[in-house]
Order: sequence, then C-alpha cells, then structure tokens
Amino acid sequence: MDQLPIVLPQPRGHSGPLLELVARRIRAEAESEVESFELRPRHVIALTLLDLVGEQSQSDLAEALRVDRTNLVGLLNDLETADLIERRRSPQDRRRHTVSLTPAGTRRLAEVQNALAAAEQRVLSALDAEQQATLHALLQRVTANTAECSEQSQAACSAEHADA
Repeated sequence: MDQLPIVLPQPRGHSGPLLELVARRIRAEAESEVESFELRPRHVIALTLLDLVGEQSQSDLAEALRVDRTNLVGLLNDLETADLIERRRSPQDRRRHTVSLTPAGTRRLAEVQNALAAAEQRVLSALDAEQQATLHALLQRVTANTAECSEQSQAACSAEHADA
C-alpha cells in the first residue's frame, strides 16, 4: 500500500472519509515501523497489554486479546523465541502458565512505541503541536461519546446529544 487514494472534495460536514484516510495513513506508517522490528501488530498489542497489566495467565491473556487460545500459543511462541516474554508454570496451579515481559521485551516495546509515535508525527506534521493536542482532545471526546452511545440505544443517544 504505497499509494493511498486521493481525497476528492467531500460534502460539507462529512468527516468520515477524511478520518478514514488519516487512519489508513497512520496504520500504513505504523505497520511499516512494526515490521522493521520483525514484529506484527498483534505482537505489539500483546506486549503492550502485558506492560500495562503485568503478568497474566495464558487464558486471561487470550481473553483480554480476544483471540483463541490455540492462536495465542503461536503468538507467544514468536515472542518467547525473540526473548520478549517469558512463560512459567503458575505456582498456584501447575497446569496453568503465566506470561510476563522480559527486560528485553520492555526495552523492545519502548523502542516500538517511540517508532510508532514518530510515524504518527510524520502523518500529522501538517499540524502544529497545539493543533495536534486539539485534534487528540476532540478524538478522545468523540471516542468517549461513542462508547457511551454503544451502551445506550443509538436513537436515544443521538436525540440526547442533539439537544445539547
């Protein structure tokens, strides 16, 4: 995906196509960065989750990542071979394994996160720092609203926000 489609003029107020284009650009840049570390996006997601929540049982990790346990084994095999994670038998239940980041995994994740931040910065470079902060705040607001609306009926949520 070297070339992305040219954005044609959109009817006033239609942000969806523009958001989609920016998301695709960020995703393409991010995937390129992740590949340079010989990782896949799912590896980075697993490492990030382990970094955020700490050691997890394999079954809890599979549930948190919403992947089948058999698929998780392959993902963990990749990460363990690269010395980014460690699997140990649970002291409470010898049939279970726990998964944690290794020091090398913590360092690699920090490197990947820095590369991803640089990739995002390249895409958003047309905006100054204040504009980027504003965009981020607005996207957080929309994301929070979307989460709220998914819990309510969409019609009730639309009516509620139209009155505001």
